[in-house]
Amino acid sequence: MAITHDTALRNSLCSTVSSRVDTGAGTAKMRVMDSGNVVLVEFSLPNPSFAAPSNGSMTLNGTPISATAVATGTAAKFDIVDRDGNFVLDGTVGTSNADAIIDNTSISSGQTVNLNSLTYTASP
Repeated sequence: MAITHDTALRNSLCSTVSSRVDTGAGTAKMRVMDSGNVVLVEFSLPNPSFAAPSNGSMTLNGTPISATAVATGTAAKFDIVDRDGNFVLDGTVGTSNADAIIDNTSISSGQTVNLNSLTYTASP
């Protein structure tokens, strides 16, 4: 049998993640990368970054968010760094069925890319 968590604990985990993202003096970022870890586009995240958790998950505030691509490639994953640039989490990116939803995974340098949504879900 797998380990499970009650909803209150899952919400607490979400709140901890959100607090980590919002730690520091600069701006938290979500970086979309190709499979070789080349950063294709970087989104500045709002502060607070996430809405209050509910049922063990939370959504990114302020979406959609637009940014200009800095490199050309196929989006394969993302990570989020806190306001001091420290790694917090990573996940899947795509146009559907992913943690972070963007408008196009085929990215060209100079292209405007839209981050339509991002949902963080704590392990059940």
